[in-house]
Amino acid sequence: MADIGHGLGRLAGKVALITGASSGIGAGTAKMFSKLGAKLALSGRNEDNLKKTGDVCEKLGGNKVLCIQGDVTIEEDVKRIVEETVTHYGQLDILVNSAGILTLETIETTSLEQYDKLMNTNVRALYHITMLAVPHLINTKGNIVNVSSVNGIRSFPNMLTYCMSKSAVDQFTRCCALDLAPKQVRVNSVNPGAVVTEIHRRAGLDEETYQKYLEHTKITYPLGRPGQVEEVAAMIAFLASENASFITGAQIPIDGGRHVACPR
Repeated sequence: MADIGHGLGRLAGKVALITGASSGIGAGTAKMFSKLGAKLALSGRNEDNLKKTGDVCEKLGGNKVLCIQGDVTIEEDVKRIVEETVTHYGQLDILVNSAGILTLETIETTSLEQYDKLMNTNVRALYHITMLAVPHLINTKGNIVNVSSVNGIRSFPNMLTYCMSKSAVDQFTRCCALDLAPKQVRVNSVNPGAVVTEIHRRAGLDEETYQKYLEHTKITYPLGRPGQVEEVAAMIAFLASENASFITGAQIPIDGGRHVACPR
């Protein structure tokens, strides 16, 4: 991993705000960024898990980590997360929008309550925190990395609202990239496929069903396996670094080829 980190390079001294950092891809990204020397502000709903992530990051990178417990669907929390980050560090260079949830439903089994809950978390909250962070990112000519999904590129059954939300994230990424390019602020997204995290269990899959889902990736994913958090975090780190200085408006699939595969 040290060699990968060296290749990704140049996050030393950069201030990064990462949402959804108490678990999954957000936590993995925080750890990757800490290895690369970034100064971290981490937000998440679960205070205990967030502190655990922060403690690991401090050991990996040596920098004190700012942990801000908060819910990105609550407007006052979002304002506080951005304000505390900028007050503490005096600047903001990188925003990683990793907070998100997954629900499983079809148009026959959904409800407006479920729709609102998922869209508020995956789209509205991302919209809000980005809006508040942008003036600070303009000051530093910083950048944004949004965590989308292969579900934003391809359609899947029983995942109606999640697919819609990630398509919105991709369009948001492209539009913001165009709007902010004159200010030299880059905006990109990563589009992971099946990655081993807790998100599917939280969506309601029991352990047996989840294991069958992972096993099925041997057939549905051209590379024949699910992804690992570190593989997504490495691409986020690359996009956030100076090595990606001429990349904006991109959606990078990290899905073992799932987005180009067709059922046979």
